[in-house]
Amino acid sequence: MRLDRRVATGAIIIGGDYRGLGVARSLGRHGVPAWVVHDDHLVATFSRYVQRSVKWPTGGEREQIELLCWLAGEQGLAGWTLFPTGDETAALVARTYDVLSARFRLTTPPWNVLRYAYDKRLTYQRAAELGIDHPRTIASPLRPEWERGAGGEGISFPVILKPAWKATLNAFTRAKAWKVEDWATLDVAYREAADLVPAETIVIQELIPGGGDRQFSYAALASDGRPVVEVTARRVRQYPPDFGYFSTFVESIDCPEVEEPSRRFLESLRFTGLVELEYKFDARDRTFKLLDVNPRVWGWHTLGRRVGGDFPYLAWKLSQGSCVEQGRVPAGHRWVYAGADALAGVKMMRDKQMSIGGYLRSIRPGAEDAVFAMDDPLPGILDMPLALQRRGRKVETASASRT
Repeated sequence: MRLDRRVATGAIIIGGDYRGLGVARSLGRHGVPAWVVHDDHLVATFSRYVQRSVKWPTGGEREQIELLCWLAGEQGLAGWTLFPTGDETAALVARTYDVLSARFRLTTPPWNVLRYAYDKRLTYQRAAELGIDHPRTIASPLRPEWERGAGGEGISFPVILKPAWKATLNAFTRAKAWKVEDWATLDVAYREAADLVPAETIVIQELIPGGGDRQFSYAALASDGRPVVEVTARRVRQYPPDFGYFSTFVESIDCPEVEEPSRRFLESLRFTGLVELEYKFDARDRTFKLLDVNPRVWGWHTLGRRVGGDFPYLAWKLSQGSCVEQGRVPAGHRWVYAGADALAGVKMMRDKQMSIGGYLRSIRPGAEDAVFAMDDPLPGILDMPLALQRRGRKVETASASRT
């Protein structure tokens, strides 16, 4: 790769997984230098478009901010653009916005804006104020005893329990959600969750029927609440298929039903930066209901890179004060995380949710792959071995903690 000598500044990507890899490739193909700050996810560090990688401190917020300030000062990266790829790193940047914005260009809004995406209780509160459909939710329940007509008002089973945010990792926050079928199970699950996170951060929410194929997204690079470049997509498959940790197959579509409320939500916050809003279609009342807002680069952000939706590069340009033309990714473009999608497909076929023929027809050539790229092959080759190595370390850690 030959860097464009006219490029004066680059980008620091906080996160070494496939999302960070997509950012590095987006920037590198335009000659923008990139450094990766990584945890135990390493696939992005093997990209030919990454100049250098640095270990992310695990000690706490103070050490993490000190590292970023060290990069700006001692390493001469002041003025570079920061790209957090996870919820917690996005929240960290937002909470220390004044400190970091004095040293870097940011793709993340300040905390008074981002908190409406980070804290699901505030997300649903703002959605209700704007008249945006969302699942029936009991946020911050005050009592662990569920009595019909008292603490359990409005609960219709099945429901899910999920944390308002995921600041620490444990059995509750690692799961996408805990499904609960009846009152007795709710009592037990709530008590278990309250042992792991503060009780006021537990959210109880109705379970919308249907699998991942009923999930839709609106994503954008926004400036002062207005979309600069946008895309609407359907999550065809996810892994695991029922409560997906991440998308494995996504296709861009035209869906005004999620575009209009998403724009209203972003405009209400005057949101600036990269963002994805997730919805689920509820066949019972034929509405699209807001589930989550992700105020950072999302998993499938490379879907439209060839057709005007090269989101990281456009976000870098916007952060550096360059003009970005308005646009949108047209319908019919696809993105796949091939290895994980094969696992999702096998499980769906085993559960009779799709046929072999249906799966094979869906994976026709032409989709943008999350990790495989002809101009940058090493991450795609190493992705599975690195995942297995990471899983092995987690098993060893868990075994050691039990002894």
